Amino acid sequence: MALSFRIQLQVLLLLAGPGLGAPPKAGERRREAEVFLEKYGYLREHAPEASSSPQLTDAIREFQWVSHLPVSGLLDTATMRQMALPRCGVVDTESHSAWTERLGSLFAGRRAKMRLKKRFVQQRGGKWYKRHLSYRLVNWPQYLPESAMRRAVQAAFQVWSNVSSLEFWEAPESVPADIRLTFFQGDHNDGLSNAFDGPGGALAHAFLPRRGEAHFDQDERWSFKSRRGRNLFVVLAHEIGHTLGLGHSPAPRALMAPYYKRLGRDSVLNWDDVLAIQNLYGQPLGGSVAEQLPGKLFTHFEDWDPHRPWDRTSGARGPYYCHTFFDTITADKDHRVYIFKGNSFWEVGADGNASEPQLLQEKWASLPPHIEAAVVSQDDGDFYFFKGSRCWRFRGSRLLKGYPQLCRAGGLPRHPDAAFFFPPLHRIVLFKGPQYYVLADGGLQIEPYYPRGLRDWGGVPSGIQGALPGPEGSILFFRDDRYWRFDQISLKVVATGQWAEELPWMGCWDANSGGVLF
Repeated sequence: MALSFRIQLQVLLLLAGPGLGAPPKAGERRREAEVFLEKYGYLREHAPEASSSPQLTDAIREFQWVSHLPVSGLLDTATMRQMALPRCGVVDTESHSAWTERLGSLFAGRRAKMRLKKRFVQQRGGKWYKRHLSYRLVNWPQYLPESAMRRAVQAAFQVWSNVSSLEFWEAPESVPADIRLTFFQGDHNDGLSNAFDGPGGALAHAFLPRRGEAHFDQDERWSFKSRRGRNLFVVLAHEIGHTLGLGHSPAPRALMAPYYKRLGRDSVLNWDDVLAIQNLYGQPLGGSVAEQLPGKLFTHFEDWDPHRPWDRTSGARGPYYCHTFFDTITADKDHRVYIFKGNSFWEVGADGNASEPQLLQEKWASLPPHIEAAVVSQDDGDFYFFKGSRCWRFRGSRLLKGYPQLCRAGGLPRHPDAAFFFPPLHRIVLFKGPQYYVLADGGLQIEPYYPRGLRDWGGVPSGIQGALPGPEGSILFFRDDRYWRFDQISLKVVATGQWAEELPWMGCWDANSGGVLF
């Protein structure tokens, strides 16, 4: 049966042909690399014939060293992939030399440390000459609750005050603030090199003392969760570090690394971050360092009240999930759509009418909040839920015997991105990063020969949050505020757009206008 299923799927996939475009030519890669290396301070501006000179090779080597890649000086696949990742917009100039100095100060005597400290301050463009600094949160994306934003900002400043002599307080509107945090779109009078370009690319940038400004891309997919969107807390804490006078760090897992760190069991700040801030401002008063908490404690700041009505005076339409990013989505055999966010879910009928938010535990007892993937089998109507390493299976609202169970027993991945039922083969498919898994018939076991790569699903991006059957036999994939329509005949993406604006049956329109899902 397993081999038969694999053959069936391969036949379907072969009908579509290759789903990926041709790789860029060498000349195009070289030009892209030159633009990147010049923007972030590795290549001198207007270097003559840089693409064929040793300067480009040296710049590539420097970037590879800072990024912990094999130092070859060649534009290999790993280097180009690293350049394309989302990152901080502040230049990496002198990261190598600054880190070498901090390493030296770690093992030098007191007099040598003072000498290195002065040189570090001069090299980085200054510091604040006071220890009590005020800040102001000027604006933020409307889909993020104000209380969550303010707690995240306060925590981001606190990680720096915990290990230094600095103290921070939020300034009232009537008082000028030392540091201002602002969200912008596109070009915002910082120069074309600092213009934001939507999701991806440079997510934010900041200015060294004493300008006291940090700017964030309004169009980015911001979130306070560890696995959905861009974790705003990490970016806040990183950019605040720049406003205090810190440059980028090449140290592994440093908060001030050019590519924002992932929150996990280790502390938000590592040893290089602590040494850098103490080189500028000294240790906390009294010489004691407050306990650093693990990063996993900073993954949730959102405390949205699901029963609070959305403020329609602002012109916003539809339920709360229409103005933010949901956790996952699925549909049952009766064509009802279920949208999950936090501890709540909404039911949306085929006519596009959304219910009031309902609590997960009132319908599915024992189900935890922030479900990562959900799917309804169109064969038996059972609900399957996935989070972390656990799986749940409900028939209606009744948890079936033997659940929850550990997913890894059947070879399933931890923290899946999404799940959906694939009608042509009557199987549940799980997505995780750049791979997908197919479940065996009637259980939570992975079919042989899986996982496989997403190239089988031409144009479907990694990190999707859910999928639904779409019109005319298509499949709709969702990630953040966008959707992709996948054609099952050609096995490739044929359309994309914003689901809240373009899909009336998602429940975000005041009037449905007759649009239906099925």
